[in-house]
Amino acid sequence: MAEAKYRRVVVKLSGEYLAGDQPFGIHQPTIDRIAGDLIEAQELDVELAVVVGGGNIFRGVEVSSRGVSRARGDTMGMLATVMNCLALESALERLGQSARVLSSFVMPQVCELFTRSAAHKYLAENRIVLLAGGTGNPFFTTDTTAVLRAAEIGANAVLKATNVDGVYSADPKKDPSATRFERLTHSQALEGGYKVMDATAFALARETAMPIIVFSIAESGSIGAILSGDGQGTIVAG
Repeated sequence: MAEAKYRRVVVKLSGEYLAGDQPFGIHQPTIDRIAGDLIEAQELDVELAVVVGGGNIFRGVEVSSRGVSRARGDTMGMLATVMNCLALESALERLGQSARVLSSFVMPQVCELFTRSAAHKYLAENRIVLLAGGTGNPFFTTDTTAVLRAAEIGANAVLKATNVDGVYSADPKKDPSATRFERLTHSQALEGGYKVMDATAFALARETAMPIIVFSIAESGSIGAILSGDGQGTIVAG
């Protein structure tokens, strides 16, 4: 079995991806496949924490443009991430993998509150830790949450799972001449204004010296491939 390059990582999953070919909601075959990929990646002797977006259920930015305050809309979006994490927890457990949802919000009837000590404990117990509720504050994306939580729990890298296999000079779906970067510094990612992650996430990653690997989640086994150094993606570091 290949050896992983990192021993503890945070995987950032797009909420929209969980909808599969549906316009919204949770596509069960998709979430089951991702659960299988996470289990396969963990078998590389890697401790996994996961941050999931909520865009397949609710997007706070969109409703705030229709009269709901941005702070309230963002809070509603963070609650959507809790639902996604609960669905992913169920999928993992059906496959025999122990998992635990930790939320930024106090909701003891639903899941446990995130603390660094709880995250460390469950990771050491070989559970996959699902980090729900964003940062718990409006105006921050789940990309920023992934970098923040990675720094808090002492992760070695953030794996940003997207619909494209890395960071490109332009949108490859719109510009056939767009080229993929093998490697960028955090500063180059910020200065280039690349939309694969928001500027706050890149800035925090630079401040905490946190590597970010951007890759496509479309193929089965892609998380494990990135961890073992065989996958294709862009490394943002340094």
